[in-house]
Amino acid sequence: MNALAPITAQIKPAEPLHRRAAKECDANVLPQIYNQDTNIVIWKRDLEQTLTKAVNALIATSALKPIELAVSPNDAFDQLITALKPEDNNRDEVNTLCEDIALLVEMFCCLFDLKRAGLRLTVLERPMCPRFHVDKIPCRLVTTYQGVATQWLNHSDVNRSKLGTGNLGKPDEESGLFENLSNINQLQQGDVALLKGEYWDDNEGAGLVHRSPPVAANEQRLLLTLDFI
Repeated sequence: MNALAPITAQIKPAEPLHRRAAKECDANVLPQIYNQDTNIVIWKRDLEQTLTKAVNALIATSALKPIELAVSPNDAFDQLITALKPEDNNRDEVNTLCEDIALLVEMFCCLFDLKRAGLRLTVLERPMCPRFHVDKIPCRLVTTYQGVATQWLNHSDVNRSKLGTGNLGKPDEESGLFENLSNINQLQQGDVALLKGEYWDDNEGAGLVHRSPPVAANEQRLLLTLDFI
């Protein structure tokens, strides 16, 4: 009898990784990012009318500029006010936006027990990351205050061998990365999403595949991202 037979019989093929999306119209969905089988959590949020009007006014008057900050829950609002330098004619609008961002910073830091977060606020006229990709990070919060929002793919719909150079120079829609355009999911304006990356514990090979959406001519997109520090 082959002495290796008992050992060989105990070796099982690796099970495929399964990842899903968690979506709810309530911020209480956010802790589901800690579920091993979840690689994106979406708080389907409708922006308050005062916030939408504030954002529209600030973009229309070109009052916003790209910002990158290291913030804490205690100083996020003050740092944003200092960076945006509100004037008398837009002070209320700037305060409204900064208050909402500061709240998201507080939620993000509390959820992940972080003292600080890396904040980036950007007005985009073209896609920032136009190809589907996966981030080498633990987790990122994204929300779009104005314009089209982030596109993403279910883990089960992705041929990960076609990411990066595996696309052989072909567009995402032709590379074999996914089968049909119907596989593309899209966040909506106002949604707050947590995107789990490759550096989350035990998530290698299952980070969320996503991309920036095409931006129509003469349109702008206001994007906020929060990252671990």
